[in-house]
Amino acid sequence: MNENMYGRMRLGLVHFKAFPGIEQGVGPIVETLERICEDDFWTAVEIGWMKDFRVRNTAAELLRHSHLAVAYATQPKVLTTKLNLNSLDQKERKSAIDGVQAAVEEAFQLGAEVVRLIAGKDPGDEKREEAKKLLADSLSQIMDFGAELGRMNFTLKIFDRDIDKKNLIGHFQDALDVAEMLAPSYENFGLLADLSHFPLLDEKAEEAIPLIGKHLRSAHLGNCVFRDRHHPAYGDIQPRFGVPGGEIDLPEVIDYFRVLRDNGFFDQGERPIVSAEVRPVLAGEKSEVIIANTKRVIRDAWALA
Repeated sequence: MNENMYGRMRLGLVHFKAFPGIEQGVGPIVETLERICEDDFWTAVEIGWMKDFRVRNTAAELLRHSHLAVAYATQPKVLTTKLNLNSLDQKERKSAIDGVQAAVEEAFQLGAEVVRLIAGKDPGDEKREEAKKLLADSLSQIMDFGAELGRMNFTLKIFDRDIDKKNLIGHFQDALDVAEMLAPSYENFGLLADLSHFPLLDEKAEEAIPLIGKHLRSAHLGNCVFRDRHHPAYGDIQPRFGVPGGEIDLPEVIDYFRVLRDNGFFDQGERPIVSAEVRPVLAGEKSEVIIANTKRVIRDAWALA
């Protein structure tokens, strides 16, 4: 593409993936966040759980100084504490709703403009339709709670069903079904498609993106490994682009940008956040080098798309 990529999207980095060890809401959160804030390649950042209110206060101040767009991802908290927003057990689902609502409060404290939501485990073919309805109800309660706090957007991230997370959402048709349940009442709701999950789902972006097109609000860029179960990055791990045995490198990112462009993704009223979700996995890999790898792939992919 000949256009400047910053004019079409806000480029983000998923903080808790780029710097492993902070996924459980503790660790060098502020110190690593500072590195992203200091790097003007990024115009957005996706943050997660911060247990200590003092850390949140410091991070919030840092983010205000940075001029970064901020997304808050609930998956570190949801996956770590095994919250399930589509649980068939009423008590378990209520606990999950409460937990995610607390995360929404954190997102407001941190100045986020959007909250990333995820579904729970897929219950299987017989219970899937019921689970989708329960998920839609849970999401509506969470978004109603958010509306009481102020203006906030929400996106539901599409995961894998069969390889690693085994998530209800899941295949793109199921994501569309939930979006259609919510869209009439919640214009601040949309979907997030992750490049690293297409191989895990055995779906193709050129078919899936048009299917959910009118609901697609954000995108992630990442890689995955699934052909070798003994690979250290097997599953939904998000290794670096070009990792041996992986599925995603420069050609796939080029194709993804083309599909997004051709389906009007970059023509939204507000420039969408497109975030890289990558992490050091193999022995000897460093966050700083993996991040540099990612920036090179993004720049080249955009130039060649």
